[in-house]
Amino acid sequence: MEPIKTFKATMVPLPINDIDTDQIIPARFLKVTDKEGLGKSAFTDWRYNDDGTPKPDFVLNKPEYQDAQVLIGGHNFGCGSSREHAPWALMGAGMKAVISTYFADIFKNNSLKNGLLPVVVDQETHRQLVSLAEEDPTSEIVINLEEQTLTLPDGRRVSFPIDAFNKHCLLNGIDQMGYLLEMDDETANYETSNGKRVNTELVRG
Repeated sequence: MEPIKTFKATMVPLPINDIDTDQIIPARFLKVTDKEGLGKSAFTDWRYNDDGTPKPDFVLNKPEYQDAQVLIGGHNFGCGSSREHAPWALMGAGMKAVISTYFADIFKNNSLKNGLLPVVVDQETHRQLVSLAEEDPTSEIVINLEEQTLTLPDGRRVSFPIDAFNKHCLLNGIDQMGYLLEMDDETANYETSNGKRVNTELVRG
């Protein structure tokens, strides 16, 4: 995974409530085991006509949002069934973060494990971000994971929550296995010292 620390990005607004994982990436794409190319299938039923041509009125197809790296979703984003393909598809579509007032827990956890940052903001900040993205697609925000802040174009800073474990993993670009591998030396030292103590006790016994 690529480390996430501080980045500046434009936003694409999709403030629809209860966007579920089947809308993000339909079940027919779940046979795919390779993340490569999955981004073109993100929101495919909303994004393309039956003949495969892009729908020009869907926000992800509009030229002004092609370079956006932050998606602003509606409340309860990522509800529905568990599928890692959902964050894979969003990341493949160029997203580094998703902003919402609330994320479904399973989607949030899958995102954190795969390097997509879910940012929870209050309703007023959410409304302001949606307005900015709709009125001026060139508007940029700054997300600072180390400080857990989102900075708006007017300079206002908003804090967002994230637990210490996932923050560490995202900052260092590692997954859960990578975190365990970081602790190899500590684990080896513990096993060595613990083994010596057990052997000593056996001898004394």
